[in-house]
Amino acid sequence: MPGPEEPAAASAATTTATAAATAAAVEQHTIDHVPDSERHGRVKDLFTMWFGTNIAPLPLVTGAMGVQVFHQSFWSSVLAIVVGQLVGGVFMALHSAQGPRLGVPQMIQSRAQFGAIGALLIVVVAAAMYIGFFASNIVLAGKSLHGLAPGVPVDAGIVLGALGSAVICWIGYRLIHTLNKVATWVLGIGIVAGLAVVVARGLPDDFFTRGGFTFAGWLATVSLSALWQLAFAPYVSDYSRYLPRMVRTSATFWATYWGSCLGSTLPFLAGTVIGLAAPGTDDTVAGFDSAAGGFGPVILLLFLFSVINHNALNLYGAVLSLITIGQTFRTAWQPRQTARGAVSAVVLVAALLIAVGLAGDFVSHFVNLVLVLLIVLVPWTAINLIDFYLVHRGRYALEDLFLPDGGRYGRFNTVALVSYAIGIVVQLPFVATSLYTGPLVEPLGGADLSWLVGLVVTAPVYYFWARSREEGGERPSVPRQQESPVATAGAASTAP
Repeated sequence: MPGPEEPAAASAATTTATAAATAAAVEQHTIDHVPDSERHGRVKDLFTMWFGTNIAPLPLVTGAMGVQVFHQSFWSSVLAIVVGQLVGGVFMALHSAQGPRLGVPQMIQSRAQFGAIGALLIVVVAAAMYIGFFASNIVLAGKSLHGLAPGVPVDAGIVLGALGSAVICWIGYRLIHTLNKVATWVLGIGIVAGLAVVVARGLPDDFFTRGGFTFAGWLATVSLSALWQLAFAPYVSDYSRYLPRMVRTSATFWATYWGSCLGSTLPFLAGTVIGLAAPGTDDTVAGFDSAAGGFGPVILLLFLFSVINHNALNLYGAVLSLITIGQTFRTAWQPRQTARGAVSAVVLVAALLIAVGLAGDFVSHFVNLVLVLLIVLVPWTAINLIDFYLVHRGRYALEDLFLPDGGRYGRFNTVALVSYAIGIVVQLPFVATSLYTGPLVEPLGGADLSWLVGLVVTAPVYYFWARSREEGGERPSVPRQQESPVATAGAASTAP
């Protein structure tokens, strides 16, 4: 958990105000370190950032799966959603608290655990995840636009939705935060009003009796809910790295935690309601439109805005990940705004090709994507958090993260890579997907326990191995007198 609060310097407020006033409207940084002179913003901005971005069609679709795919009752699904959000949100918010301390994107920071070249494994996984989510979201944008204007084909709507997200990504950090402040109020009120209309129009007689509790289905719903939070982990600190480094770690944690948990729980629960109120359709967004009657077009319009806004984060994360891959092999490269725009265009074309293929069988493809992601994300998040909070306690030599040989972190960190491999392997017997089902799934009643096993095994394996290596002097730590100012701030605020 976040450590004690760090005392702020007397000049902190002045420095922050100056940085905010001079920060460029169009973001200039990509994966490089954000200096103190350009730090700006307030911790409470993280609440609106994650509340606003989570009210989107994709969590609505995911929330409906509890009743549509796993056949849970209303109350069983609601409980699973809340449990998954509260558990997954802890890991997500702990990653967010790293941003102000280090001032670098999450994938760059992963070099400290996996090594300069070893981290590429994680970066490639993250890039694939972002592109997959981006493609999934623009499918929903296309369908929302088609629902509003039937004369616009779904494929044309997909293209327009993708272009809208690309513009937001190109402008960058400040616009993303601003749009989510707007989204917090507009989308929050809109989805509550939409649900009120659905309930007022009358729910089916079997609304509360359809489906039932099964342990396997309930746990699968918990897993999907938790994954929604875990999926943010590889890029959540990208949106806190501009905050002044003296902000309280606990404040950063809680603003992110409650913003993300509350913001995503709302559409997840809405998806559950729509899944039961509009049976017989796999298109949850269309079901909401139909169940809301005359308010339906308003819902579609709000969802069109939300999916374009939300999807800008996926594109932003994909671009930073791909730039990280390129910079790994060209360490002298200092990519800026132009590079972000060029890489965005490449991702845009690739995602459009994927989206057109996904549009015909969206739900099944999406379920497979998120379940596979759960397997590969859990070991990484365990290693990253254990290393930051318990092994190095926020003390990193940031300059070494950009060196060709990785500096003191090397090209490969065997401890992290082997621990990561172990974390994946131990999950396989417990995996339950349409692509692969492990041998221990049936004895457990069909429940997918892979993510729990991955966390429980990976965390202690990495912790004890990494600590013994540090204490044995095999991998030199950062002496306090050699720490950068950012690293020193991290040490003060993350010590248990």
